[in-house]
Amino acid sequence: PDEGCYIHGLFLEGARWDPTAFQLVESRPKELYTEMAVIWLLPVPNRKPPATGTYLCPIYKTLTRAGTLSTTGHSTNYVIAVEIPTDKPQKHWIKRGTALICALDF
Repeated sequence: PDEGCYIHGLFLEGARWDPTAFQLVESRPKELYTEMAVIWLLPVPNRKPPATGTYLCPIYKTLTRAGTLSTTGHSTNYVIAVEIPTDKPQKHWIKRGTALICALDF
């Protein structure tokens, strides 16, 4: 794009993306990982995150969320967190361990 960048090829764990409602929804039975829609990262200076209506979803490189701590205090497996639209509170998705994964192990 002219501004920002697209991210594709991510997988959701603990939830799925609903392309008709454009938001995070519960996983279907026996569905561990689902493909995430393309995410458009658009830089906005001094942006304030919304108080409700989004889940701040972490992105990890692999399914193993553990890693060594880097100088930033984050795991070396952690990439960034992105806001995903949802109609449920953040704690709902945190309890389910919802995260985006760059590469599956199988």
